Amino acid sequence: MNSISANLNIMIKASEKASKSLIRDFGEVEKLQVSIKGPSDFVSSADTKAEKIIIEELTKSKKNYSIISEEDGSKKNLDSENYWIIDPIDGTTNFLHGIPHFAISIALKTKNEIVAGVIYDPIKDEMFYAEKNNGAFFNNKRIRVSKKKDLQNCLFATGDDDGEKKLNTDLVIRNSGSAALDLAYVAAGRYDGYFQNDLNIWDIAAGIIIVEEAGGILNKINLSKNTNIDVRASNNLINQKMHEKLRNF
Repeated sequence: MNSISANLNIMIKASEKASKSLIRDFGEVEKLQVSIKGPSDFVSSADTKAEKIIIEELTKSKKNYSIISEEDGSKKNLDSENYWIIDPIDGTTNFLHGIPHFAISIALKTKNEIVAGVIYDPIKDEMFYAEKNNGAFFNNKRIRVSKKKDLQNCLFATGDDDGEKKLNTDLVIRNSGSAALDLAYVAAGRYDGYFQNDLNIWDIAAGIIIVEEAGGILNKINLSKNTNIDVRASNNLINQKMHEKLRNF
């Protein structure tokens, strides 16, 4: 592994520990698909359990850091300049339906700036991570955004089911069901761009730093907000053209 900070190491370890619980629970979800009750209550429990594991691991080393999480909301601690931002299952609907495309997302915000992020897909064992001024990595290999210039050759992601209808555009668009993985895929050059409105900070915080450190560009995001956040991310070669296409989105 490349040289990483103590904080990023803690984040990676926390995601790996929580992933063991999620993998076990995902196996149970697949069985529950055929039951009368269905898996929704079980998934809510799996979400809460994974978040608890992550918070326990993070606070072992940094007990005074504040926390923003999907399940527990915002908790200001003694250290209010540093916030862990946690989404234990980004892609909950996929998880709920037994679709193996979801991720654990953990970010560190310091003085209103994202300085480190981890997105871990436990089913595929794909770990994306980055920290400020140290590059972005996928399973310990350096990653960069794509170098495509022509929108017609690009692949875009959005979380909006009606994205293509709203845009009335010829862009090639996919909806994977996980904002965190969509951003990670932009960073790795799998997608060329991503756009979505009304997101939560825990959906995107880790992805922001990973895309930036992979050489990508994002719109200016107000990190003091926890909800109703719009995101536009892409490589720098198509960013302006993408924004023009998204004027009415």
